Amino acid sequence: MNTITFTPQNLTTEQFALALQGKPSTIRTRLCKTGSFYGIKPIKLPSGRLLWPADAVQALLAGKGV
Repeated sequence: MNTITFTPQNLTTEQFALALQGKPSTIRTRLCKTGSFYGIKPIKLPSGRLLWPADAVQALLAGKGV
């Protein structure tokens, strides 16, 4: 039996904060002040929402540089 695993390519700010065990407002604040969150730059949608690259988030959580 084959199992299909789904890995998202992008995370919302809320999902990113959950992965970091932090607050979405902290991520948004740092983005506004420095232009990135520890080197990770989001994709800005026309609606104003931010999508964060899942592979870069995974690298940050693993302790690897972006």
